[in-house]
Amino acid sequence: MEAQNEHAAGPLRDIPDARRQPRFKLAVDIRIGTKTCGVLQGHTVDISESGISALLRLEVPVGEFVELQFTLPFGPVTVYAVVRQRNAFRYGFQFVESPAVHEIIQNTCRSLKVEQSLFGDK
Repeated sequence: MEAQNEHAAGPLRDIPDARRQPRFKLAVDIRIGTKTCGVLQGHTVDISESGISALLRLEVPVGEFVELQFTLPFGPVTVYAVVRQRNAFRYGFQFVESPAVHEIIQNTCRSLKVEQSLFGDK
């Protein structure tokens, strides 16, 4: 049975990352407004044009619609998102379309791409 499990797990490591946009490291404070948990404070891990991940101390249900507030180099951002995944204390949020905010996030990702490629961060 263990040999089967090892063999079955092998191909999973070979599956390419299917994200739509690359992620960039981003460590800033984030405020999450939820209906079920009230207002939570957290810290971001990374960002892409379609979402952001953050570390939270309290549980937020996957699928919940939330309001995110954080500050990027191009200014403060308030955006709505959906909780898409949870792994221990790390949460993945998918942004809900907002053209004005999307431009700020897109500019930040472009800037982080250049900065992190120059300094070798991935």
